[in-house]
Amino acid sequence: MKNGFETDDLREAVRVLRAGGIILYPTDTVWGIGCDATNSKAVQKIFALKRRQDSKSMLVLLDSADKLERYVDVPEAARQLLEVNDASRPLTIIYPNAAGVAPELIAEDGSLGIRISLEPFSQALCAQLGKPLVSTSANISGEPAAAFFGQISNEIKAGVDYICRYRQSDITPKQPSSIIKIETDNRFVIIRQ
Repeated sequence: MKNGFETDDLREAVRVLRAGGIILYPTDTVWGIGCDATNSKAVQKIFALKRRQDSKSMLVLLDSADKLERYVDVPEAARQLLEVNDASRPLTIIYPNAAGVAPELIAEDGSLGIRISLEPFSQALCAQLGKPLVSTSANISGEPAAAFFGQISNEIKAGVDYICRYRQSDITPKQPSSIIKIETDNRFVIIRQ
């Protein structure tokens, strides 16, 4: 057991992700449905499972801010936001000029939402996968997001290729992330505080 989770749980989740599968896993906010963010077919599976329009992009997780520049332009304003974020609340930043991920994840304006995960399991998933991890709430589009594993519908559970065991019994309330969009001219817009 490492950081409170079983290494074989992590290893199996990564194996499924590398094979193009989708998983159900705990994040620093709510339980999420995830896949390799560079795998277009896997991303399409998530859209189909959630019955979500392709025009609604999904965010991705990374385990380190050092990896951001592989996928987006990182304006100075974003660097400053990351530095001042005290990790008391997860922070999702929508960056301009995304590349290197499945095209379905990139918004019409070329942006991509990324959160640096500080939660041990999802951080380890990203590190082991070596790629960004899709993170979208574990619910059918339009239905309430499941705050805890026990609230996830059977349809969602049946639609994924692997369900992580870590934190299934955890009912500690989690906060949604703050969301800030960085414009190409370095202005930023607070979408959710």
